[in-house]
Amino acid sequence: MSAKTKPLQIGSVLIGGKAPAFILGPCVIESEKFIWRMARRIAGICAAASTPFIFKASYDKANRTSVRSYRGIGVREGC
Repeated sequence: MSAKTKPLQIGSVLIGGKAPAFILGPCVIESEKFIWRMARRIAGICAAASTPFIFKASYDKANRTSVRSYRGIGVREGC
């Protein structure tokens, strides 16, 4: 017997329905200015394609290839 999955509604975005939806955003927040610019740009592209999306970005990207790599702006500023 297989489990049947149900679509998940997040705001106006339906995940797991018949049409594709995307979770998009940069890997790490570099600055507030940068993140707003990226969010507006992605929103415009998705609106032009009539494609729903959820914006996401990390404030602390710990899984880097080097311990010296930039990890993000941190939890306090990121939230």
